[in-house]
Amino acid sequence: MNFYEAVFIVRQGASTPHVEAVTQEIVELIKSLGGEITKTEFCGLRQLAYPIKKNNKGYYVLLNIANANNNISELERKFRLHEDIIRYLIIRVDKLDNSPSALLRKPNESSREKGE
Repeated sequence: MNFYEAVFIVRQGASTPHVEAVTQEIVELIKSLGGEITKTEFCGLRQLAYPIKKNNKGYYVLLNIANANNNISELERKFRLHEDIIRYLIIRVDKLDNSPSALLRKPNESSREKGE
């Protein structure tokens, strides 16, 4: 079983229900390819570090994927072709982390974990 974390950014002009529809479309594709979604995080509308395709903000979505097949290239193709997704990143990880991502953690929460 292979584990992946996928983050994608939806353009700022999209509404929240549209972002959820895009996410559901991606989830259905992953399930049709034999994968399983273990965590979905909507990180909301956030400022981008630099403009991407004339967008200064974007909706961030994080997916944890458990996939028995090596067909992530089809998912990458879908990300590239989707008109509302302006950036994506898929990385392979050794194990999936079900705790909240760094995008959703409070600023002081990470320093408390380290014992500072």
